[in-house]
Amino acid sequence: MLQQVITTYLQMTDRTELQPARSPATPFHLVRVEIPCPEFNRFLYIAVGTNWFWYTRLSWDYDKWLAYLNRPQLETWVAYISGTPAGYFELEMQKQNDVEIAYFGILPGFLGKGLGGALLTSAITRAWDMGANRVWVHTCTLDHPHALQNYQARGFRIYRTEEKPEDLPDQALELWPGARVQDKNV
Repeated sequence: MLQQVITTYLQMTDRTELQPARSPATPFHLVRVEIPCPEFNRFLYIAVGTNWFWYTRLSWDYDKWLAYLNRPQLETWVAYISGTPAGYFELEMQKQNDVEIAYFGILPGFLGKGLGGALLTSAITRAWDMGANRVWVHTCTLDHPHALQNYQARGFRIYRTEEKPEDLPDQALELWPGARVQDKNV
């Protein structure tokens, strides 16, 4: 299915621009994934992204995942609540010390619980701690309806938008039948 998708690029050029979110009602524990593990990152990618048309990495084989993960420029961080993965982010150090929040998201069972702003605050803080000159991220009209709002509330500013047709599956994927997000806010 061909669909017009608007992609919005946002940036923060100084650490002082960060507007931290309040702590979520249920605290999370943040852990860096220090050993490249394609199975785990693929799980996170699928668990978070199936409702938002994240499909481009589904065709990657083990070696491609490992090559992507096994780079000093890339960090994966996972938020755990009571020992359960609740969300994650990937940070990628790029040229001129720009850090991209390459992937960011919350697992479906934890949406709507106030975790997104706090986890994004952690991602931005870690990006600055990596020595960033600029932190940037992009989102699109396929993402969670509150994604753009969350980025802007944390202090990101839009610097570019683009619209282009994307050839998408007829509907977002599902983890299993009936697993589509049930959150009424989505």
